[in-house]
Amino acid sequence: MAAGGLQVLVAPDSFKGSLDPLQVARALAEGWRRARPLDEIRLIPLADGGEGTLEAVKASGGEWLELPVHARDPLGRPLRATFLRRGDQAIVEMASASGLSRLAPGERDAMAASTLGTGQVLAAAIGLGVREVVIGLGGSATTDGGTGLLTALGARFLDDAGKDLPPGGGALDRLAAIELDELSPVLAEVKLTVASDVTNPLLGERGAAATYGPQKGADDEQVSRLDTNLAHYADLLEQVVGRSVRDQAGSGAAGGTTAGLLAIADRFASFEVRPGVDVVMELTGFDGALATSDVVLTGEGRIDAQTAFGKTAMGVARRAGASGVACICFGGGVLPEGIAALAEHGAVVMPVTERPMSLEEALAAGPHPLQRAAERVARLVGLPGRQAAG
Repeated sequence: MAAGGLQVLVAPDSFKGSLDPLQVARALAEGWRRARPLDEIRLIPLADGGEGTLEAVKASGGEWLELPVHARDPLGRPLRATFLRRGDQAIVEMASASGLSRLAPGERDAMAASTLGTGQVLAAAIGLGVREVVIGLGGSATTDGGTGLLTALGARFLDDAGKDLPPGGGALDRLAAIELDELSPVLAEVKLTVASDVTNPLLGERGAAATYGPQKGADDEQVSRLDTNLAHYADLLEQVVGRSVRDQAGSGAAGGTTAGLLAIADRFASFEVRPGVDVVMELTGFDGALATSDVVLTGEGRIDAQTAFGKTAMGVARRAGASGVACICFGGGVLPEGIAALAEHGAVVMPVTERPMSLEEALAAGPHPLQRAAERVARLVGLPGRQAAG
């Protein structure tokens, strides 16, 4: 315990569309400090493998590296892509090159969007000598089964004339052959960790197209076509690699990118799929900081029924509860289901909004509502010392 105060760990996710994880952490710390200036506050921003992962990990160390050549965004346009390097380790965020955030709402095209840009970032990191790679799969704009990413690593996806298919899941109905012989042999030296909280299979009513296609711009007819195309893709892919990938939990993540990576898992020195928040906690040293804390502040933009399924706030609440550390979760939008899910682990939820407002107003409000919410909670604590949190 800090002299005269509490040890406070601030470990939130981003408030998507408004503030990144570090900005949220700073806002909560500022508000808390106004009411309790004697407390010792440590910031460890977190993420769940989606957008904001690079910023969260960077706060704990690392250097930005920009690709020496342009990569491609989901629709094939050139962009300057970056990844985070920490020694022999690289952290790659799919949202950075292949994310929905790269597209205006009217540009979303689930049929044409490709993961090629993410593959280019991954290949560049490996080319620079990195041999341990973490790839966060959240926030993708794609439903191509990871074909773009695998293409960047040397795979080929051909039509019946032996020509390379155009990018995107919409072209997979013309897929006639998959060639993996030219995959980079350097992959055998690479340890790859996929950070993903998605448990959906590749196909069906819970699959990549049905579950996530609509938010990526697919209408009902396109969702059906994409699901059919991915089934055809899975048939050929499984014939080539000699094992099933379509029904493995999480194979539908990032529009089926995990299915594509699972198919070539044996090409890597090691390969594993882990919950995103667990990976980020490990990268940022969260557990060590939690062990010396009296209270942990977390939060994310929306606390609802999905919070229970691998979101950052739930990951923090579980570990805090298991360690006997008080946990307070701040949410931009708060629903009873989210409150109940976190309460099972002893966490208390604090809404950030101070009056009825539209989503646009909430996104435009900046850090000030978060600061005021944290200050209100800190004033409730009242007295310094562990007894106030107990």
